[in-house]
Amino acid sequence: MIIVTRPDATEEDIDRIRERVEALGVRTHLSRGAHHCVIGCVGDEEPVAELPLRSMPGVEAVHPVMKPYKLAAREFVAEPTEIPLGDGVVGGSRFTVVAGPCSVEGREMLSATAKAVRDAGAHALRGGAFKPRTSPYSFRGLGMEGLELLAEVRREDGLPVVTEVMDTRQVEVVAEHADLLQIGARNMQNFALLSEVGRVQRPVLLKRGMSATVEDLVLAAEYVMRQGNTHVILCERGIRTFETATRNTMDLGAIPILKRETHLPVLADPSHAGGLRELVAPLGYGAAAAGADGLMVEVHPEPAAALSDGDQSLTFPGFRSFMEGLERFVVAAGRTLRDGVEHAAPPESEKAGAPATTA
Repeated sequence: MIIVTRPDATEEDIDRIRERVEALGVRTHLSRGAHHCVIGCVGDEEPVAELPLRSMPGVEAVHPVMKPYKLAAREFVAEPTEIPLGDGVVGGSRFTVVAGPCSVEGREMLSATAKAVRDAGAHALRGGAFKPRTSPYSFRGLGMEGLELLAEVRREDGLPVVTEVMDTRQVEVVAEHADLLQIGARNMQNFALLSEVGRVQRPVLLKRGMSATVEDLVLAAEYVMRQGNTHVILCERGIRTFETATRNTMDLGAIPILKRETHLPVLADPSHAGGLRELVAPLGYGAAAAGADGLMVEVHPEPAAALSDGDQSLTFPGFRSFMEGLERFVVAAGRTLRDGVEHAAPPESEKAGAPATTA
C-alpha cells in the first residue's frame, strides 16, 4: 500500500501518518518528490486497510500495491531512483558506461585497460576478482590479489570499481575494495547472498538470471532492498533460450518493462548477451534506444590472449569506435555521455599507498 500526501502536507502531518501505520507493526518508507511525498507500507496490509487514512490531515490518496514486489515498484517512490557512482549517478540524465576485462589477470593489463576505457569516455571500471565458471578447471580469478589490484588502479586512474561478489563470506571484504557490488546471473536467486549485500552500504548491480523472468529479477532486488539497501541497479544480460547463434538471447523488451514497473536504474550487458565482439555494438545501441540507463561492456588489451571471455571482449580501438557510435543513440534517447566532469588522475597524495576511497 502507498499513501500519497497533499502538496501542503506538513512534516507533522507526515509523522502522524507514519506513526499511525507503524503502530500496527507495518514498516514505512518515505520518498519525497517535488510536489508530493509517497509513504510506502511494507508488511501485513490488512490492518492498515481498515484505517480511515483518507480522512487524516495531509493525505491525498491511498493506493493498494497488488504486485508481489513492493519496495522496487514504480509506485513506491515519488521520483525514479538515482544511484551515486563516482562523480555522477546511475539513472540520471547521463548514460553510464561500465567497461573493463572479464577477469583481473594482472597489474599491467588492468592499468592499461583502465586508462584506455577512461580516455574513451567510460565512467567506471569493471573487472572480476572472483569468477564463477561453468568448468572448475577454468580460470576463476585472482581473488584477494585481484581486489587489491582494482583498488590500486582506482587510486591511480580515478574510475570507480565494479566487481562481483559470489559468497556471503566475501561481502565485507569486497565492499571494502569496490564501489559497486555485482551479483552475477548464477547468483541472482542466492537469497542468502542477496540479503547479505542488502546489509552493507554499497550499491548493488543485480544481473538477470539465465532463465529468470522479469518478475524473478525484481523480486531478487526486493530481497536486497528489504534489508535496507535501496541502491540496486538491475541488469539485462540476455537469457538462455533454444537459440544457439548467440551466447544468450538479449531481451530488449525487458528494459522498457523494467523502467515502467520499477523505479530502479537499468543497465544492459551486450557482451554476455551476444558472446561475440561484433554483436556488442548493435546490441548495445539497441539497449540505449530501448531506454537503458547504461551499459556494461567487456574490454581487453589482447582479447585473443584473455583468460576468460576473449571472444566477446572489445579491443581498445574497438571500444573507442563503439563509444563514438554510441553517442548518437544516447543523444537520440535524450541522454548524454558526458556530464561536464572530466575524469582526472587524483593528486599524488592519493595514489598508490594511500587508503582506498569508497563511494
